[in-house]
Formats: sequence, C-alpha cells, structure tokens
Amino acid sequence: MRKWLILLLLFWLSMPLYAQKKYVIKFATLAPEGSTWLNVMKAFDAEIRELTNGEVRFKIYAGGIQGDEKDVLRKIRLGQLHSAGFTGVGLGEILPEVRILDAPLLFRNYEEIDYITNLLYDEFFEKFRKVGYALIGWTEVGFVYVYSKKPITTLQDLKNTKMWMWEGDPVAEATFRALGVSAIPLSVTDVLTSLQTNLIEAVYTSPLACVSLQWYTKVKYMMDVPLADATGAILISNRMFNKLPEKYQRLLIEKGREHMAELIKQSRVDNEKAIEIMLKNGIQLVHVPEENLGAFYEAGARARRNLVGKLYSQEFLTRIETALEEFRARKSSSQ
Repeated sequence: MRKWLILLLLFWLSMPLYAQKKYVIKFATLAPEGSTWLNVMKAFDAEIRELTNGEVRFKIYAGGIQGDEKDVLRKIRLGQLHSAGFTGVGLGEILPEVRILDAPLLFRNYEEIDYITNLLYDEFFEKFRKVGYALIGWTEVGFVYVYSKKPITTLQDLKNTKMWMWEGDPVAEATFRALGVSAIPLSVTDVLTSLQTNLIEAVYTSPLACVSLQWYTKVKYMMDVPLADATGAILISNRMFNKLPEKYQRLLIEKGREHMAELIKQSRVDNEKAIEIMLKNGIQLVHVPEENLGAFYEAGARARRNLVGKLYSQEFLTRIETALEEFRARKSSSQ
C-alpha cells in the first residue's frame, strides 16, 4: 500500500505545472458598470475562461475604484494589479510615442483611424513589450469635438473663447499653443463647476463623455469638425503575461483584438447616439465653412511638429503623415 502511495505522489508531482495553476489577471478600468466598455470586457473574460477551461480569467475592478490611470499604473508596477484599459493619457505615461494617435487634426474619418492603427499594431506591440507591457488590443474613446457657449466657426472665434485644457496633458497643451488659444488648465472633475461659474466657456471631449459627464447641459453649441481622435488600449504587464503558457498568451492576443475591434464598433455607435441626445436637448451643431478649415489644419500640423522630440521623432511623424496622404490619395482616385 505504501508503495502505491509513493507512486501516486510521484505521478502527481510529474504533472505539468500549468495544469494545476489558475491565472487571475487583475484588471482595472474607469468604465462604469453597465457601460458598453465593461460589457465587452466581460464578454472577453467569459470567452477566455471557456477556452482555457477556467485556467485564465480576469478579475475586473470597474468604475475607477482602483483610482485614476496614474494610480493604476503605480499599482501595476507594484504587482497589485496586472492589466488595465488606458486612454491615450495613460498610454503616453508608458510609451510617449503612442500619443501620435491622439495628435490634433490628424484624422478626418474612421477609415483613416483604422488604417493607421492596423498599420502600427505590430510595431507598437513590440515597443510596448520592450517597456514592460503586452498590447491586447486598441480601443477608442472616439472623435473629440469642441462644445461651447457661443458658436465657433473660425480659428479667431476659438481664440476669443475661454477654453478648458486637461491639466498635465502635453498633447492638449501643444495643440492650443499652436492654435493660439490661451486655454485654462483644470482637472476633469473641475470642469462642470467651471462651466457653471463661467470660468470656462468651451470644452472638448467625445460625444459620449460629454453626455455622461453632463457637460452638454452647460453649453449650447458643438463644432462639426473633430479636434482629434482619443485612442485607448488594453495592456497587461509583462510580469503577468510572461507567466502564462504560450498557448494562452496567443489566445489573449487573438481574442483581445477581436473583442476590442467589436468595442470600437459599439463605441462609435454610442457616440452617434450621444450626438442625437444632445441635438434633441437643444445643442446646435455648428458647421465650419470649407474656407475656414485650412487655418485649423495648418495649426494642427504645427502642433504635431511642436511635439517632435517630446513624444515622438520627426521621422515617425513624417511616416504617419505620409501614410495618411497616400491613403487619402488612393481613396480619392478610387472614387
């Protein structure tokens, strides 16, 4: 009997270690319960659990209960968290070069965004790995528009407006400097009160965020030209990612891209619905005449150049702008 017990023990010890392990990925997000963002993340988690027979799963901390993006980054570095959904601001703390995707007046439609993000996916995957993270998929906050208390149709109108700026965001700072706008830096939590007291007269964000944060209740107009596209991504620390068996690493990357692509689609629908809500509640969509667009686009190009050496290289900026020009030329010729 004792001999059989020893053989059983030896057999158990010889089993592959990963067959005994459960991998719990602690994930943080600012997205609240019930949001599209969180619903897609839960669907991603459910599929990963199913495909790994429960060996890999996410533990999701929603609604910012783990703090803002800088708090989350600190906790990931300490090993208290493993993964998070980041906006461009958080991504830029890890890899400044990625802020090219948030650059002012770079993109003009969704097709351009999809083309460039797909073009750069593998390159950014390797760059994030080198600085300690695995890129699981791009996400998107959406196109950022200007909302104001008075109509803005020219660059001069914008200069004459008391504009808010997200405090500590180098892209926003460079953008408004190039536009010649003396923006007022404030934290996001101070914006609604500042609109109420007329400390500021205009803000910028995605339509969905404008509705969710109730900013639209304190303004009257929305410019129809997007100021930028606000990107995002799901990252997992190398420390956690490298613990996973290779087959599970591949699975996370493959399924992550699929689910985040679905999230982007749904987010775009949500943003369109948010615009409808604002219009029904009295917000007026202000058309910027074609002859006025040149000044905005030139200022956007200046802002992007001003960020060279701070966030990305001139070579990288030129490569992205050239790729976009070629893409637009192909689209134009095909039409």
